[in-house]
Amino acid sequence: MPAQASSDRGRHSACLCPVAATNAKLYNHEDSMSPNPMSPHPDDLTQMKDDMTAFIEGLGMRRFLGYVECEEVPSVLWDSSHNPDSWKDFVELAKSAGAPFLTMHSWVLEREELEHMSQALAESDYRSEEDLEDSRWLNAYVGKTGFVQLGWAYQGCVFVYEAGTEWYEHFQQLRELADDTGGFMMDEPDQDEER
Repeated sequence: MPAQASSDRGRHSACLCPVAATNAKLYNHEDSMSPNPMSPHPDDLTQMKDDMTAFIEGLGMRRFLGYVECEEVPSVLWDSSHNPDSWKDFVELAKSAGAPFLTMHSWVLEREELEHMSQALAESDYRSEEDLEDSRWLNAYVGKTGFVQLGWAYQGCVFVYEAGTEWYEHFQQLRELADDTGGFMMDEPDQDEER
């Protein structure tokens, strides 16, 4: 049974980089040599997460369920843009470096979170129909894993592997927009200036 962080971070700002999105695309289409080249869930990283868990445990390593805030600690992102399975190399490197465990985090789109964001966009004074339509489009991804992160520390630095889907990046952009416009206040003239 993996160790778990004391607080679950439902809302986080991932340090997802373009490499992570590319990793997800490559992983989701890796079986192009199989009889069925199209995956039934090309934008769901659940299988990748399950494969990671099995691989880590198969190597006799432990998992700590937690999220690495890349902006808060010295970190290095793993570049796997040309090999969707390089997360295996990442895990094997952690083992050979003597890491006692890996951090592991995954994010699944929950209906309540999507509804909250959609409501914030709808109630915003600066909403657009395009943003509202995009938030409705995301309903197709409810219950799917859009982001996974692995990490391990070595000599004061955290090495991080990330993969994220395109829809996850889009969700993050809409959520930031909803957060920004929800708390945005127009400058109003001071009462003293009106006299």
